[in-house]
Formats: sequence, C-alpha cells, structure tokens
Amino acid sequence: MRHLLIVDDEVIAVEGLKQGVEWGQLGISAIFTAHSTGQAMEIIRREHVDLLLCDIEMPQGSGLELLEWVRGYNPDIVAIFLTCHADFHYAKQAIQLGSFDYLLKPVPFADLESVIRKAIEKLEQEREQSEFSQYGKYWMQHQPLLVERFWLDILNQSIPSDSATIKKEADSRIIPYSEDMIFTPILIQVRRWYKEVTLRDEKIIEYAIRKSAEELIQERAEHSMLVPVDKGRWLALINRDPALVDDEASKGRCETYIEACRKYFYAGVSCYIGESAHGHEVASMYIQLDGKNKSNVAYDHHVFMLKDENPSFAHQSHLPDMSMWAMLLKEGASGQVLKEADAYIRAQVEGNLITSDLLNQFIQDFQQMLYYVLQLKGIQAHQLLRDSRSLELYARSARTATDALAWIRHIIESAMDFASSVEHSPSVVEKVKAYIHEHLSEDLSREDIASHVFLNPDYLTRIFKKGTGMSISDYLLQQRLHMAAGLLANTELSVSSIATRIGYANFSHFSRMFKKYMDKSPLEYRQEHSGS
Repeated sequence: MRHLLIVDDEVIAVEGLKQGVEWGQLGISAIFTAHSTGQAMEIIRREHVDLLLCDIEMPQGSGLELLEWVRGYNPDIVAIFLTCHADFHYAKQAIQLGSFDYLLKPVPFADLESVIRKAIEKLEQEREQSEFSQYGKYWMQHQPLLVERFWLDILNQSIPSDSATIKKEADSRIIPYSEDMIFTPILIQVRRWYKEVTLRDEKIIEYAIRKSAEELIQERAEHSMLVPVDKGRWLALINRDPALVDDEASKGRCETYIEACRKYFYAGVSCYIGESAHGHEVASMYIQLDGKNKSNVAYDHHVFMLKDENPSFAHQSHLPDMSMWAMLLKEGASGQVLKEADAYIRAQVEGNLITSDLLNQFIQDFQQMLYYVLQLKGIQAHQLLRDSRSLELYARSARTATDALAWIRHIIESAMDFASSVEHSPSVVEKVKAYIHEHLSEDLSREDIASHVFLNPDYLTRIFKKGTGMSISDYLLQQRLHMAAGLLANTELSVSSIATRIGYANFSHFSRMFKKYMDKSPLEYRQEHSGS
C-alpha cells in the first residue's frame, strides 16, 4: 500500500480531493495533507511518502520549489502537479524538474484516478526492476552525490586506476562495487546553444538535457549512472554484459537524444561511445573519449564511436594564401573576404580534412593578416578588439569551425566599420575634441588620446592637423587656457586652484604659459576682465 501527500494552500480544495476519490481502491493506505511547502517538507521528513499531489501556485513557496527540494531529499517520490493556469511555462518547468504529470484545475476525479494508477504502476515497475539487479538497490536508494563523488574521484584519478584500490575505496565508502562489473561509457557534450540563453535559463535547460539523457541513453536506471564531469558535460556509465552490447542500438539511442536536444532545448550535443571496460579502466576510457571530443572541430550534433578510427588525412590540407585577402580588406571588400574564409572552412569540413591543429593555424594566420591591414590604416588592433565580446569570441574560436567563422565575422565587421569612420576624419577629430574637453584637468598625453580612438599616435596627429590646422598639443593648450580665462573672469577661485583644474600641477609653469599666450599674468587678466 502507498502513502499520498496532498499539498494546497486552499483547505477546501484539499478536503475535496480527500473525499472525492476512493483512495483505498487505488492502493493508497494513508493520506497526509499540507497547506504550504514548509508543512509538506516537515511531513516528508517525518513520514514515508510515495506520491505527491501538489498545487503549483501557493503564496508561501511554489510547488516547483517544493519538487526541487524533494528531488534532492528523496528522488523516489512521484510528483503530480495541479494548477489553474494552462501556462506552458509551468508545464515546461514541471517536466524539467521531473514531475510525473501536470493537470489543470478543476480536475475530473476520473482523470485524477487514472493518473494515480499510472503513477503507482511506475512505482511498482521500479521496485520490480531493482530486484532483478544485484546492484539495483544501490542505484535506487543511495544518495546520488555519494555515487557521483566516487566516480569523479576515479575519473580525476584521485583514486588510482587499480582494481584492488578502487574496490577498497568503494568498501570504505560503503558503496557496493564488484571488480567484475563492466561498463560502456558514453561521453555527452553540449557544444553550443542555438539561441541566446541567460545563465539561469542555461542551468534549467542543462537539467532538462541531463534528465533526457537518463530517459533516452541509459537503458535501465538501476544499471547505469550519469556522472556530471564538467559544465555541459556528463559521462554515462552503463553496466551490462559485454555479450549484450549492441553498438547500433546505442548509436540509435544517442541519435534520438541528440535530435531531441536540438529540437526542444536549442542545444547542439555530441555523444562519444566508448568500449566496454571494467571499473579500473573507466578513467583511461574517459581520457580517450575526451580526446575524441577535443579533436572534433567540425560537428556539433553527431555520434562518434571510439572504436572507429580517426579520419586518415591522406591529403594534407594547405592553408589559403591570405595576401589577396589583405589586399581586399585594404580596398574595403570585407564581404568578399568573409565569403572566401567561409568557403575555405566549409570545404575542409565537407572534405573531412579539418583538424584542431589546422583550425588553430588558420586562426593565427587570419589574425596576423588582419592586424597587418589595421596597422597600415593606423588602427591599434589591441585597443579596438579588447572588448568583452571580442575576447569571448576569440577564446571560443579554436573550439569549432562554426566558432571560428563567428569570430572572423565579428572582428572583420568591427575593424572595417572603424576603418570607415577613420577615413571620415571629421568624426574622429570631433571624438578627440570631446575627449580633451572631458579630461582637461588630467595629465593627458598624445598616446592617451590616440588610445581612446584606437589609432596610432602619429597617424592621429596627421588626421587632427588636417582637420583643425593645429597639432593636438596646441589644441589642448588652447582649450586649457581658454577655460582658465573663463574661470579667472567669472569665479573667485584662487589662481592655483584654477591651474590644478586645467591639469597644471606646477603653478609657476601655468603662470608663465598664461602670460606667454595672453600677454597678461593671471591676476592682471582677472582685474581687467572680472565679471565679463
């Protein structure tokens, strides 16, 4: 007989559910009730609960929050949600958290009884399945974190890859483990997102991706374990007899899973299927699978078999001659360069010629070519391309061909847009003037000003003089003295304070410069123009 917990902040709703269903005929021997998530947690800690029937919208903590806690406390509890709103957002979250079903209020009692029967059948099936496996109780009852930690220590080789040592460590942690157990490891890697996601959304979707892997890749939960080894990466360890291993069936399950991730979670996922291995061989197998993943720079949703040989690159692919690309960029034909780069990368992928080494060399040569063009245009590349977006794309560029093209597209557009604005020097000159006005009180150098507009100091000087008829240093002095004159005539600030405000730390030097260009000392100028 099973125990049921009903959670709803409406007392009438709880009583209606208790009285409206013949629970005893469904196999429910005890019914507990709660009107908040806090009360529900107390009951789950105190009593044995098999089924949770819970409202989603409650003022003191939602049903979704309660289920998230339940998943950590007792993942065996089967949860069914009730809600007044046919909102897909709720349904999506409920599914991601692993709820059994999702019903709209008011729920017809016949429908509720049908769902309860299915939930009890699920509990019975899981109980029967655990009896068929020597280690079934372990997989179903022990805390997941304890199991994960054990396998992570093996993968990280905190536990040496020795059969006797692993067995001894398992015994010390009270983890049932046999040296005869054989696993098929499958590495799952999220390679990219096909839409922009926030950090919070990413965590929710990764949880859904993991739950989907448990459903679609793991053949039977009591025979397998999904170990989170890194952000967006899991290792499925499927415990089974090597004689029963069906590579094509495993590949088919992975392909179904990959397509589901692409369609429902907007994620590009690849799977890497290893060969059967004993527990002490799993770390070595993981290293091989990880190497396969790192060398994959072409495919974002694909199944790889470790036993399949890496492509033999019979024809060594050559890097393109980028001197012509440099000439095109100098002439402003950035679109043609993008087209050429895209065609080259795609040709390597389609010809199965792309490797991580080749992609790295291509990126370095392209960067060198672009920096050469920027230098000819007097643009400081390290200043122009140091924003967070550029740095993020560059950091990812060597991972995949798609990432490399995204980085190339970004830096070409950024560089050429800026080069175009430089060619229209009045806009650059106005930016320099505005920057000088905003920083008159600071110790400005020509290099500081050039850095602000991402230009070489000598090149900027030529542009500025062409646009204003004077050098940057003369313009800076003119503006400082003009401001000093205004402050002398219209304020009672001391001469030394005025000198400091326009960037002169040396009062005597300021006085000399002022008299040289104004033909009057600061005090004489104040007396003559006071109030003007």
